[in-house]
Amino acid sequence: MPLHLRFGTEDLLRCRFALSPLCETHEAVRTLRRTERHSYHLPWLRRIHGAVADLDLSPLWLLMPVTGGYTPDFLGPPPTSSVAASFGDELEQMRACDPSLAGAEIARSLACTPGAAESARGRAMLEDPARAVRELADLTQRAWEALVAPDWPRVRDLLEADIAYRARQLAETGLEGLFTDLHPGRVSWREGRLSVRTAFRDVMVQELDGRGVLLVPSAFIWPDVVSGFAPPWQPTVLYPARGVGGLWQRPTPDSVQALAGLLGPNRAAVLAELEEPASTTSLAVRLGLAPSSVSAHLSALRDAGLLTSRRAHRHVLYERTPLGIALLAGGAGPAPS
Repeated sequence: MPLHLRFGTEDLLRCRFALSPLCETHEAVRTLRRTERHSYHLPWLRRIHGAVADLDLSPLWLLMPVTGGYTPDFLGPPPTSSVAASFGDELEQMRACDPSLAGAEIARSLACTPGAAESARGRAMLEDPARAVRELADLTQRAWEALVAPDWPRVRDLLEADIAYRARQLAETGLEGLFTDLHPGRVSWREGRLSVRTAFRDVMVQELDGRGVLLVPSAFIWPDVVSGFAPPWQPTVLYPARGVGGLWQRPTPDSVQALAGLLGPNRAAVLAELEEPASTTSLAVRLGLAPSSVSAHLSALRDAGLLTSRRAHRHVLYERTPLGIALLAGGAGPAPS
């Protein structure tokens, strides 16, 4: 059923984007049990199989009802800083949650699963919420280190590329176009309300009251979309980042050679070299090409939608878009819609 976020004038002025490595960690944990999420993440699932075997994630899973349930908001509090929030900073925010609030959210979550509140672990959480927060935070840190941290640079690049795309989309189509494209079929905008189809059984209306909405792209959340953060939390929508289909693909010699036939050897080399964001000068040195030549190739690749650019201090950094990632991987399939 839908959650309706009702906007006022002030709310339209207070919409922003952020990244959340903490939320990504919990969505990665949730993905392990959601088989409908597995299709895009099979290489990742195979690689982390051994690490998962050494983790007891059942305390977190107990608070992640499979269908139609509520997960405590304090597990993944909406980030309060810019897109550069660190996992450590967010984990400290989780650890600082007021025990009374944590206890209320734990009780609400356990009530969604028959027998959960009466289980030994459920009773322990309800009897000592402060201890539960500490133990859940410690487990979250271990999950981060095993499941997400080794791949965070790649995941972060995908999320930042999505935000860069959304920024251009906002400039071209306004907020209405941006909202309706976040997750067609599950997110819609009409008459001052952002409607999000969630797993909750009841229709809910949340007044934003001038707080706006925080938009957080996620690599692991597809095909879902998550919202419903109640006070005191910032209203937030977690939505699938574009290009998840190419996230775990790596360029192969065959794909680079084939791409060279399509784009030319130098442009293919420029695209293949951008494992991490880089400047024109850096690429020119690494590839042994003239900066003017690299600049022309970068402009052509950006105009074709294969790269995006952003300014970082005195430099302009280029990085692959989801389309560029998929093309270099040899055709990873379309991005989820």
